[in-house]
Amino acid sequence: MIGPGSHEELIARIRNRDVRAVARVISTLENNPRFAREFITKLSPFHQKKPRFGITGSPGVGKSTLVNHLVRQLREQEKRVGIVAVDPTSPFSGGAILGDRIRMLDVQNDPNVYIRSLGSRGSLGGLSAATANIVRVLEVFGVDFMLIETVGMGQTGFDIVDIADTVALVLSPESGDGVQTMKAGVMEVADIYAVNKADRPGADGLITEIISLLGMLDSPKEWKPPVLKMSALEGSGVSQLLDSFFEHQAFLAEHGLAATRRRHQIAREIRFIVESRVERLLTGETKHKATLDDLAEKVQRGELDTYSAAGVLIGMIINSLRDEEIHEET
Repeated sequence: MIGPGSHEELIARIRNRDVRAVARVISTLENNPRFAREFITKLSPFHQKKPRFGITGSPGVGKSTLVNHLVRQLREQEKRVGIVAVDPTSPFSGGAILGDRIRMLDVQNDPNVYIRSLGSRGSLGGLSAATANIVRVLEVFGVDFMLIETVGMGQTGFDIVDIADTVALVLSPESGDGVQTMKAGVMEVADIYAVNKADRPGADGLITEIISLLGMLDSPKEWKPPVLKMSALEGSGVSQLLDSFFEHQAFLAEHGLAATRRRHQIAREIRFIVESRVERLLTGETKHKATLDDLAEKVQRGELDTYSAAGVLIGMIINSLRDEEIHEET
């Protein structure tokens, strides 16, 4: 339990690369929204964003093996690497199913590599609500490069595209990924396609499908995602993936898109925080749940319409949020 008045001390320890302080803060960020609000406010003046590479794809396509090779290459360049691996949440413990750490055994003992597993906590976008804050903590901790691995990309909630500078979608011919999957919102957010297990049957056909879909991007100001063929198990083609990350970053900088992209990400995060706070009030506060039930009854009896009922509840939520702000200021 982190007590009041200890934030400055913890930040100093994090800046001095105290691993225990980082682990302690991350655990609290995951489980205590109020601590997150207070701590990140004090951390922000010390934060400087580092390169962030998002790796996403269906379970079993080889994301963690791929990340393992990327870490090795970054370490050869003497980069300190942070890894946030978002696993599906265990239905029994509520924590992450730590398959990623098992697959990263050869890098996890490197003192210049920090790996943290998180549970997705049911997020449809594949990210825990705390992910963005945990990335910030690791950047203050002193990593040079962030790798963010997630279970998949959704179209609601907080997504990897809202955190990472560049997003690579990992596919494999045997995972059932194909055009229909990619049409469901994925084509718009992937910056790089990595077809893993490329020695397996169907790999060339999958690559042809992706290239065909990407052929519609004709504007010279539009980034055309490369389609890479690789085998993460053997390590072949992985260097191209890292090269593509830096090529994408150079493209964004050249066309003045990097700042715009980051601003959109920050706007999405602010919106997500607001939505999360409202959702917490609706589902966690007894008085709001009781009011919602009472309003539903009144609508059912014909005493109110749904828009008027929503207006009553919105008024209550606004007052509750205002009370929270006043309480925290005092």
